[in-house]
Amino acid sequence: MASSLASRLQHSVTPNALRSYLAEFISTFFFVFATAGAAMSTRKMMPDATSDPSSLVAVAVANAFALFVAVYLSANISGGHVNPAVTFGMAVGGHISIPMSIFYWISQMLGSVTACLLLKFTNQQVPTHGIPQDMTGFGGSVLEGVMTFGLVYTVYAAADPRRCVHGAIGPLAIGLIVGANVMASGPFTGGSMNPAYSFGSAVVKGSFKNQAVYWIGPFIGAAVAGLVYDNVVFPAQATDSLRGIGLAGGIAV
Repeated sequence: MASSLASRLQHSVTPNALRSYLAEFISTFFFVFATAGAAMSTRKMMPDATSDPSSLVAVAVANAFALFVAVYLSANISGGHVNPAVTFGMAVGGHISIPMSIFYWISQMLGSVTACLLLKFTNQQVPTHGIPQDMTGFGGSVLEGVMTFGLVYTVYAAADPRRCVHGAIGPLAIGLIVGANVMASGPFTGGSMNPAYSFGSAVVKGSFKNQAVYWIGPFIGAAVAGLVYDNVVFPAQATDSLRGIGLAGGIAV
């Protein structure tokens, strides 16, 4: 066991691994800078942005486009996680080691904090995620967990070579599901689905109220998504069986 742990630790500090951490930092920085900046812009242009539907659409579109680009930029280097919950879901599925996951989380949170600090230097208040007074922390966690389930399930499908997903289609699908979820949850939880994003803005603002909602829900949703995709809906043995009996001939697998 000791030799196995040492091997995993050594694997997590190779040149390729270090490039992955840098890619996660850069992609998370781009994503948070664009999405938090979009939220700040809507509040600057529309003083009553919290009750204006057009501001929600603008923020959702910014989330979709920013994540699409962020994932596309780092997909071939680090897998394009850009989110600690996605990394956790991949770790649960055995697609990334625990030591590497920890370094991914550090890189993602540093990228988020750096982006929020840079935005704060513009003398504007960086918006933080929160839940309304009529919503409980449990309800917020459930909502964030369900949305993160959809996100991580999409990430698994987009990264699955059996689906023949190539080019920008996978990152685009990931961006679109996040944009749709922001539209569905903006007035309730802010549509985070990303603990690093919520953490970065909370650190800069100095307020960690309801922060657990943005960690517990997404981590549980991500873990369930990884287990369901790999073991129930699209297990490798089931695909092999379909190929063997000729039932998969008309399906892109």
